[in-house]
Amino acid sequence: MAVVLGPILKFCGCADGKWTVSALVVWTGDTQPTFQATVLPSAASAARPLEVTTRRLRTRLHKRSVHHADNWLICIEQHATRDLQVAYSIDGQVHSFTVPARDNAPTCAYTSCNGFSDYKKMKDIPQDPVWNKMHANHAQRPYHLLLMGGDQVYSDAMWTTTALRDWAAAPNDKKLAKKPVSKTLQTEIDDFFFANYLKVWSYQHIARMLASVPTVMMWDDHDIIDGWGSYPPAFQQSPVFEMIYQVARDYFLLFQQHSATQDELPLRLPLQPGFSKAARIGDYGLLVLDLRSERTPDQVMGAEAWDAAYRWLDAQHDCKHLLIMSSIPVVHPDFSTLEMLLCALPGQQELEDDLKDHWLSRTHQWERLRLIHRLQEWSQQTGGRVTILSGDVHVAAIGAIESRQKHYQGKPITIHQLTSSGVVHPPPPAMALFYLEHVGDRVEELEGGITTAMYKFPGTSHRYIGARNYLSLEPDRAADGRARHRLWANWHVEHEATPYRQAILPLAE
Repeated sequence: MAVVLGPILKFCGCADGKWTVSALVVWTGDTQPTFQATVLPSAASAARPLEVTTRRLRTRLHKRSVHHADNWLICIEQHATRDLQVAYSIDGQVHSFTVPARDNAPTCAYTSCNGFSDYKKMKDIPQDPVWNKMHANHAQRPYHLLLMGGDQVYSDAMWTTTALRDWAAAPNDKKLAKKPVSKTLQTEIDDFFFANYLKVWSYQHIARMLASVPTVMMWDDHDIIDGWGSYPPAFQQSPVFEMIYQVARDYFLLFQQHSATQDELPLRLPLQPGFSKAARIGDYGLLVLDLRSERTPDQVMGAEAWDAAYRWLDAQHDCKHLLIMSSIPVVHPDFSTLEMLLCALPGQQELEDDLKDHWLSRTHQWERLRLIHRLQEWSQQTGGRVTILSGDVHVAAIGAIESRQKHYQGKPITIHQLTSSGVVHPPPPAMALFYLEHVGDRVEELEGGITTAMYKFPGTSHRYIGARNYLSLEPDRAADGRARHRLWANWHVEHEATPYRQAILPLAE
């Protein structure tokens, strides 16, 4: 037996003081790995073995090689006032993770864009600096959750390393012909996605974090193909595109969701065709929107998916702080002028594809406005703070949605957006950053009394960080160890020793 990928931890929920985690391993051989888990001893208690549930996700993971995928479910009774350390071993290889105190807000890390649009840059740009920074910070103040907001892997290399290069070079009438995809191409694409996950997630700097912090993942376009959902219908519905989507979906389910079928996903919202999910952790809520499964040039999510998200939201009457993961920023400058400038330059520009499926696209603006209204109304009714977590655009930024239409305790409602991108992907060209800074002070009037704006980072004169980064979310702690409702957002930036910080206060403060 040999472990070839993992363990990969996944957060499966928190209910009645029980914290549930899944550990996924891909292995080869005839003997299943052994798995054990224990709550480590403290000054007040002895070590305590944990019951573990084993599931065989796929007896034979890959069609052309003998790989198996197993996951183990671990359920931990949370302590009333302090964190718990859980040690677990797979065939004697020991790892550990941290469980927050009951009803305490978790300390989180947030990432996006874990790869390269141009895979040739992998030879010249090291991938590990920001992940190494995260690992060092985790050793000082452990993260309870690792939120991964999209592009956990990049599929772009398949266009030049598989038979897709011939398909891409063919005239459109042949590309779009309604004929079955060849078995050879299907095999190549399946092999590519399988090998891509094993390769990227086995890098030490990534693997040790995936084994140390339970993840919450939602895919974005590069987990499928660049710009997925924003192509004309003839391409989106072509046999080749549909085949790529099905393969990407299967491996997304397995590796990112620890599931063999869509119906088995923990936290997935019911009565929707996609993968949007939600969880409550004490006074905090987490809503993770799937902005890719149903995306078209005319919509971001379908009606059933929005209804599922809003049903869950409306039930969170006692939530003090709602975190929403939106892979594409809800608040960002209008890119139309930048798009024209980039397209006028020779060569491929890093942001060019991202501009084509932005929330500010004219066909998506009504969905965006409806989402903003629903979030403001929820804050007004409950007094809960809303913070949006986003990535995709390869810069760090702070955005805000401010409303004079709706108030809580006499104060206008503000929704913050914290953008962190990318953990591996390089920043955009200098000209794009120059443009962003020079349009970043513009206030967008959505409708009477509702505006969006980009904030300067506290203590600086700039609104964007054009360097690789990740975000940590750290609740204030009282003397008894309990988390307060003030949340500190920290952007940890490559080659910078001190993070950029922003306080997110309770709505009434």
